[in-house]
Amino acid sequence: MNDLKIVLDSSANLTQLDGVDFAFAPLTVETQERSFVDDASLDVAEMVEFLYSYKGRSSTSCPNAADWLDSFGNAQNIICFTITGSLSGSYSTACTAKRLYEAKNEGCRVEVIDSLSTGPEIVLMAEKARELAIEGKSFDEILDGLRAYGTQLLFVLESMKNLANNGRVGKLAAKTAGLLGIRAIGKASDRGTLEMLSKNRGSAKALEATVEHMKETGFAGGKVRIDHCLNPDAAEELAQRIKVAFPTALVTVAECRGLCSFYAEMGGLLIGFEA
Repeated sequence: MNDLKIVLDSSANLTQLDGVDFAFAPLTVETQERSFVDDASLDVAEMVEFLYSYKGRSSTSCPNAADWLDSFGNAQNIICFTITGSLSGSYSTACTAKRLYEAKNEGCRVEVIDSLSTGPEIVLMAEKARELAIEGKSFDEILDGLRAYGTQLLFVLESMKNLANNGRVGKLAAKTAGLLGIRAIGKASDRGTLEMLSKNRGSAKALEATVEHMKETGFAGGKVRIDHCLNPDAAEELAQRIKVAFPTALVTVAECRGLCSFYAEMGGLLIGFEA
């Protein structure tokens, strides 16, 4: 048995995590015509292009308990992070897998954590768990460290069509934003729901407002991860703005995988940072 394994669902946009035993369980984007499994082989750009022109209904499905059990492998201690339970049943099925795994493997422990978030904020949590494990902390000490670790998530969206189709925002608001070129900025709330903060016309104003929202949270420096949906230029511009405003910030930029691309849509940005 391995000592510690970190397991995520694919909403974290990670397919590998160096320095620790790691696995992820894929979610699936469903349409009436095609399904897209959010695994390492998914062509995200092709999926986004299809969804952009697709007029029918679309939804997502979470990993089932068997998927989670496959990801757990044979590890002794497992920390499992899931997308917020307000968007998916991933947390619930992971909890079912935890009960099955612990019942079958006496002495093994699985801690399932509802991130109340998605994407880059989950990555920060997973990296913190890895950091504590490398330091030699016990399983309980790692969990204590995670409880004390503060992170937040902001998002900048150019389109809210898929969120509207899934009842996360009003359809009229989504349509109006698209027609007027408005970028919506929001955050993951303490309850794991989507909370809108401001609306800005044009990319430059939206990026400026994002930095201001980070200041309002009290961010003064630390780790920042920006995940983008086919929008590397805006992600790099935001990274530079953050570095100017917060000289001690450690900013990395990465691409959204399938699930986050479904919700963020083309051009969207997800910003996870230490609080």
